[in-house]
Amino acid sequence: MPDAAPGLRVLAVIPPMTQLNTPYPSTAYLTGFLRSRGVDAQQCDLALALVLTLLSRTGLQAVRDELLATEPARRTPRVQAFLERFEAYAGSIDRVIAFLQGRDPTLAHRIAQSSGSGGFLPEGERFRALDAYAAGVGAGDADPLAWAFGSLGTTERARHQATLYLNDIADVVKDGIDPRFEFVRYAEKLAASQASFEPLAQALAAPPTLLDRWLQRLLHEALAAHDPDVLLLSVPFPGAVYGALRIAQAARSARPGLRIALGGGFVNTELRELAEPRLFDHVDAVTLDAGERPLLALLEHWAGRRGAQRLVRTFTRVDGAVRYTNWAEPDVPFAEVGTPTWDGLPLDRYLSLLDLLNPMHRLWSDGRWNKLTIAHGCYWKKCSFCDVGLDYIGRYETAGAELLVDRIEAIVAETGQTGFHFVDEAAPPKALKALAQELLRRGTRISWWGNVRFEKTFTPELAELLADSGCIAITGGLEVASDRLLELMQKGVTVDQVARVTKAFADQGVLVHAYLMYGFPTQTEQDTVDALELVRQLFAAGCLHSGFWHRFVCTVHSPVGLRPQDYGVTLHPLPAGPGPLFAKNDVGFTDPTGTDHDALGAGLKKALYNYMHGLGLDEDVRVWWDFPVPKARVARRRIERALMQPSVPV
Repeated sequence: MPDAAPGLRVLAVIPPMTQLNTPYPSTAYLTGFLRSRGVDAQQCDLALALVLTLLSRTGLQAVRDELLATEPARRTPRVQAFLERFEAYAGSIDRVIAFLQGRDPTLAHRIAQSSGSGGFLPEGERFRALDAYAAGVGAGDADPLAWAFGSLGTTERARHQATLYLNDIADVVKDGIDPRFEFVRYAEKLAASQASFEPLAQALAAPPTLLDRWLQRLLHEALAAHDPDVLLLSVPFPGAVYGALRIAQAARSARPGLRIALGGGFVNTELRELAEPRLFDHVDAVTLDAGERPLLALLEHWAGRRGAQRLVRTFTRVDGAVRYTNWAEPDVPFAEVGTPTWDGLPLDRYLSLLDLLNPMHRLWSDGRWNKLTIAHGCYWKKCSFCDVGLDYIGRYETAGAELLVDRIEAIVAETGQTGFHFVDEAAPPKALKALAQELLRRGTRISWWGNVRFEKTFTPELAELLADSGCIAITGGLEVASDRLLELMQKGVTVDQVARVTKAFADQGVLVHAYLMYGFPTQTEQDTVDALELVRQLFAAGCLHSGFWHRFVCTVHSPVGLRPQDYGVTLHPLPAGPGPLFAKNDVGFTDPTGTDHDALGAGLKKALYNYMHGLGLDEDVRVWWDFPVPKARVARRRIERALMQPSVPV
């Protein structure tokens, strides 16, 4: 194919913070696509680079110097403890990072076999979790982690303790350097559904913190190494916005002629009505939805080959005002977006962490996964809590199984790693079946996991086929665990059906995780208690291995946000802020049921935590709340009876 933009060099950047165990895939997708179109495209992960700068002996020394410059009276107990044991932190940090990167595996024995004041790792507040284990699932054991790892599992045990150690350091940074700091949700509140740009503007105008200064230096090094004409900032979450704009600010200062474009999941959901011109003090363009077509148009425009009126899904600032341009031009077909590439990313420097001990939960933070999409969008696209009208959900396209396996084999050849996380909104069962058959036909051996809808198409026979092809885990939405509410949210599944599907996977040795939801419109306290009883039965029957309760949030793009009257709720007016509109997504609502979902949430999460560790499965679900709730109306053998019914082949 001809060059899209001759002579333009592109650098795609992952800003802090995203994830530490594997690269966020957006830059890999865009870099692979742009290279397929002849563009000189490179990528770098400044999120990882910033974390590794912090988590080093020299980084901790800089943190100590900053902390010592504060008045002693302002130091929190965590900061004071860090300063008192600084030599223990400084002497261990480089070795711990090498261990978590897989470069020093034998250190696991030293970490795992020592604890307390004489242990290899200095132990802060995060290690109190081990006391909780000893008081609960590990009761009676001298070793509080024996229940989880037994006499083996040395590496996993050490990885968990090392993760607690890193979290202790993050807490110190948050207390003494930057109260917004977290390894994932960095300064998230500055951007999440903020109608006004003012909080971000004030933060960006403030003197740079130690972390900001490090980020500026890392950005300058990347610019010097790649000498780009165009800088792409991919912002998947609100917690990456501040870092992205600090990068843009530094890039603008260092290279005034550099073109800067902003895109990603946060932009696609929250900036669709962008009217704030101050954002364009930092970036030149903001693109919406799938980035391939808008980027080609932008690059052609910046190369002088396309007029501004022919930009695609792009915000710019013209004469001081924000202008949105969307020239009618078809998106690049999913089958033609090319193969993601991780070339340029330091795959051997990511950190395998172990935050939670549940075998399913650890997949999100432990190990480096090649991320790939089976299909663009969602084939169901009806769920009333979801942004079904937006491109990332609503435009559904597939690629053939042969092409997908070609991409898989190319990625394995490039990375040398055979683990894949399919990041679809909901992987289509038909496409997964064809993919599994093609993997088996070619003898391509991989391990993979991904998200599905727990629909009846996933029969025991299909679950067996997927397991044979390398499926190790499945995630899916059980959501409210109520047939009435599942029908209201148009989920297209029933509780009994979910039980049979999840058991089919579990019987094949596949780990199963359920996304759970509470606080959906018209959900009563009784509904919530009943939902927990069903979740209890699903764990007790071996259908589920893990789960997570999400509080329902109404978004302006979802069916609930668009048609609240259909769901019996009234939306609150969006808060007005100083200046033109910046972000818009979450919207409050009034539910006439008046249920106190915040009060119920703590009990739900406590129960689930215990269920994931095999505890409390015979208890009445009311024990998880410290206030009276109604008795569950669900029959005690509801799930058991559902599993006795045969699955319906499709």
